[in-house]
Amino acid sequence: MERLDALDRGYAEFGRRVRAVRDDQWDDPTPCTEWTVRDLVGHLVAEHLWAPWLLRGATLEEVGDRFDGDVLGDDPRGAWRRAAEESRAAFHRPGALDGDVHTGGGPRPAADYAREMTTDLTVHAWDLARGIGADDRLDEGLARYVYGAVRPVADSLRSTGLFGEPVEAGEGAGVQDRLVALLGRRP
Repeated sequence: MERLDALDRGYAEFGRRVRAVRDDQWDDPTPCTEWTVRDLVGHLVAEHLWAPWLLRGATLEEVGDRFDGDVLGDDPRGAWRRAAEESRAAFHRPGALDGDVHTGGGPRPAADYAREMTTDLTVHAWDLARGIGADDRLDEGLARYVYGAVRPVADSLRSTGLFGEPVEAGEGAGVQDRLVALLGRRP
């Protein structure tokens, strides 16, 4: 699977879950124990508000605090849709993946940034599905792509605190269950 195809599938998977959130579920817990459904969606919205800036070469200082606080307002679904549309367009801009982006860990290749964003979309689509009691089955090709991308760097991701310790997926587990277990979630 090509990098941008995987990213697009990630947008679709997460977006499908955002659209499925009922109005009475925004304060419900998620597998990310520190986040409610609203917090989780807000995290992804903020990330995708940053993406167009970073892909144009902006530094963290240039972006500043413009995306701090509540980025969802009174329309969380609309906030997600708008952020995703702008982020997707930025990633698809010709040459967008050729350079570096500025991150909290320093400059990173934009192609790696795209893979990280795909991972976040995919895993948090599963988290959101679990939080709202929706179908948590991910696109199998996407799960395979993300598992292949994350497996070699899982230890370094954990050391940053982005993901928990791996859990046992169980004998004969499919790629989705191996992926979420690798990232500290119970399949």
